[in-house]
Amino acid sequence: MNKRYVLVTAAKNEGENLPKLVQAVAEQTIKPVLWVIADDGSMDNTPEIIKEAKEKYGWIQSIRLNSEVESRDIGLHLSRVMMKVTKFAIGYCGRNEIKYDYIGNVDGDMILEKSFFEKMINEFEKDPKLGIAGSGTQYIRGDEIIQPEGNEEEPSGGDMLIRRECFEDCGGIQLSCCWDSVLKAKARLRGWKTRRFEYVKAIETRIPGSENYWKRGMHGGESAYHLNMHPLHVTIKSMKLLFFEKPHYKGLAYMLGYIISSIKRKEKIADEEIQKYFWNKWKKYL
Repeated sequence: MNKRYVLVTAAKNEGENLPKLVQAVAEQTIKPVLWVIADDGSMDNTPEIIKEAKEKYGWIQSIRLNSEVESRDIGLHLSRVMMKVTKFAIGYCGRNEIKYDYIGNVDGDMILEKSFFEKMINEFEKDPKLGIAGSGTQYIRGDEIIQPEGNEEEPSGGDMLIRRECFEDCGGIQLSCCWDSVLKAKARLRGWKTRRFEYVKAIETRIPGSENYWKRGMHGGESAYHLNMHPLHVTIKSMKLLFFEKPHYKGLAYMLGYIISSIKRKEKIADEEIQKYFWNKWKKYL
């Protein structure tokens, strides 16, 4: 089978982390036929790093977005950025007759092992129904590299590889608070498998502070409401976070994000198929 893949990255103020990712991608045993980096209005030296990378590697392209969001936004704004960068990458391939079999996403603060994409593609070749694959992303805590536990059907959104046929079957990326969760749901609804391969190594280099843990918890609850998750599902997950994961206050933040979104009657995802999927998802885990 073919092993050609296109890679996209959304980067904002990644001056400290992006050089490590560029090196990691350049050292891959199977390199991308195209890597498009979207600079989301960075205010540090991210544009200079991208410029140097493009001059060094002909398979790197970039787009510059005039973002009004000052800090990193992992909600609707990120979804818009991902829609723009994937659309540009697909269009660029069409204009330049670049063939590809997979579309990959990797966050700007990741480090990948040298055989990351080779291992991922090998898994796709084993199973023609595998639509989306990712690693069990590790992260750094002090001097330790932590491997969090995860559902084998839930690949990390920060380093995913997607079969082209699956991506097109799902209609690409939708506007939502969590584009990766929606894409994975669409894939499952269309009969594709989604898998998390723990043995494939990727490390998130950004060290989250306490305020980011709270922010991530709130975002999780807001996203649960946006996706139309059942209140029982939200309650169970918030209890799991509160009692079994550190820092424990993430569970409170998660529940609070959901409750505030409910009170304010924030907008939910317009896709009724996705709303129904997430409303009934709790039954599977019960």
